[in-house]
Amino acid sequence: MSNTEQTLSIIKPDAVERNLVDEIKSIFQKNGFKIKDSKKIHITKDEASEFYKVHQSKPFYNDLCSYLSSGPIFVMILEGENAVLKNRELMGSTDPKNASENTIRKLFGISIDKNSVHGSDSPDNAKKEINFFFKS
Repeated sequence: MSNTEQTLSIIKPDAVERNLVDEIKSIFQKNGFKIKDSKKIHITKDEASEFYKVHQSKPFYNDLCSYLSSGPIFVMILEGENAVLKNRELMGSTDPKNASENTIRKLFGISIDKNSVHGSDSPDNAKKEINFFFKS
C-alpha cells in the first residue's frame, strides 16, 4: 500500500545566498521526490514569527525568526512515499557537525542556525506549513 505524502521544504537564506537552490532541488529529485510547487520569496520577521510559533518558548526563537527573514528563501512542496520522514532523513541532523554523510545539512550546512534547509516534522505540521506558504 502506498503512503504518498506531501511535506514542506524551505531552502534557507544561507543556502539561497550561496546559489545552492538547484543543487538541493536535484538531491530531492534524485531521492524520489516530486516538487509539486515552489517559489522564491522574502518573508517579514512577523511572518517568520508566525511560521515558527511552535518554537516561541525556546531560547533560539527570536534568532530563528530574524534569520529566516534575513534574505530570500525557496519554499517547496515535496511529494513522495513517506515524504515527511524521508525528507528529515535526507536533511540530516539539525547540527551539520552531527549530520550523517551525504545529508543536505552535512553537505551544505554552516552551523546549527544556518543549516541550509527546513522540513516539516510531522504530517500534521506539513499540512499547516504547506498552507502557510501555499494558501489555495
